[in-house]
Amino acid sequence: MKRVKANDPVAMLQMGLVCYNKGDYDSAFRRYNISAGLGDVAGHYQLSCLYRKGQGVEKDVKKEVYHLEQAAIGGHPIARYNLGAVEEENGRMDRAVKHWIIAATLGHNASLDTLKLCFRRGLVSKEDFASALRAHQAAVDATKSPQREAANEDV
Repeated sequence: MKRVKANDPVAMLQMGLVCYNKGDYDSAFRRYNISAGLGDVAGHYQLSCLYRKGQGVEKDVKKEVYHLEQAAIGGHPIARYNLGAVEEENGRMDRAVKHWIIAATLGHNASLDTLKLCFRRGLVSKEDFASALRAHQAAVDATKSPQREAANEDV
């Protein structure tokens, strides 16, 4: 509670997640809003989810997309992936593919899988797909460490 009282954005996000999991969407919204206001990209992502589902707020596609954009600009790979899905729903496959390429370069596996499908359908060039694949692998490799591997062995 000390970090929440100090307006720590990560603590606010965590409290929002606790509220959300209890079904208290109004409190979750307030906490996510504070977190996002303090610059936490995950707070923006969580707000986009509330606006998409209409939990604690009215469904609002414009606000959902706004918060997805803010999270994606901040480097949130799932938000970037979801922006691609929004663009696909709106028939803008060229923009969708660009979002998925960016998310894949951040190490997002579902984006890479989606790009594979796009490649098979001829929506992504061989060069762009190969470049995204190399960048994805580099992002995944960058997260590897002996400590993480040891921790995974213990699980």
